[in-house]
Amino acid sequence: MTADRAGGPAAAPAGPAAGSGAAPAPAEPGPGPAAGGPPRRRGGRGRRGRGLEGVLSGLAVVAMAVFVLPLAGLVLRAPWDRTAATVADPAFLAALRLSVVASLAALAVATVLGVPLAWVLARRDFRGKTLVRALAVLPMVFPPVVGGVALLLAFGRRGVFGRLLDEAFGITLPFTLAGVVLAETFVAMPFLVVTVEAGLRSIDRRFEDAAATLGASRWTVFRRVTVPLLGPSLAAGMALCWARALGEFGATITFAGNTPGRTQTMPLAVYLQLESDPPVAYLLSLLLLAVSVAVLAGLRHRWLGGP
Repeated sequence: MTADRAGGPAAAPAGPAAGSGAAPAPAEPGPGPAAGGPPRRRGGRGRRGRGLEGVLSGLAVVAMAVFVLPLAGLVLRAPWDRTAATVADPAFLAALRLSVVASLAALAVATVLGVPLAWVLARRDFRGKTLVRALAVLPMVFPPVVGGVALLLAFGRRGVFGRLLDEAFGITLPFTLAGVVLAETFVAMPFLVVTVEAGLRSIDRRFEDAAATLGASRWTVFRRVTVPLLGPSLAAGMALCWARALGEFGATITFAGNTPGRTQTMPLAVYLQLESDPPVAYLLSLLLLAVSVAVLAGLRHRWLGGP
């Protein structure tokens, strides 16, 4: 009896034999230009993208020229043959010593006062917090000369608070080394506050909570956990603060004056030499530039992504 008579399924049509080498049927073409689909327009879009990249690259070159050309002019016009005589000049050494002492003192004051302020801004919520933060960073955005005028009106001999200091304690701040330190602290401390506050906000609070759970006091948690985690941000803020204090000009000359050997810092010496001996001013400017480059090199891990 055949398979048809038995009611079984009909035999499937024989396909290509296994191993016979017959090629499979080609796949049907998808929609495209040959199949009547919409044409692909990649050439115009690619040309527009290359045009945009060219414009942005050209503007980037101009931006770098704004940074590089003034520095190149300073390096090319500096009288390198007078370097030894300039460095050995007593006036230069006095201005350099005063700048280092005043900037380090301003850094110490800014660290002692700025770190607690940054901690309050980062960890505490209170009414008027936005106003306090705005006042803390305000010296970063207004002209330094305005800061010097404000300091003079507040702490001058006839100022609001300066008169009280003079009458009660005999302390006079304008046109003294203490005035230089106060002016530099006023303009430089915001850089430390902003950097440290950002570092405090980035710390994982779970480490501090774990230490507190293990029985550590708040002071121990701050000293043994918070400060080590804050180390990189604190170092960066201190470096920025010191560099800004070292290069301060406007507030210092307005509030503390420009007395050689007493209140004349390096930026003030540069300003004075520009009127009497410009080549010496170029060399002094290069020295301040070298300090700025050193600070930037020290912060390369944070800003430049260097190894």
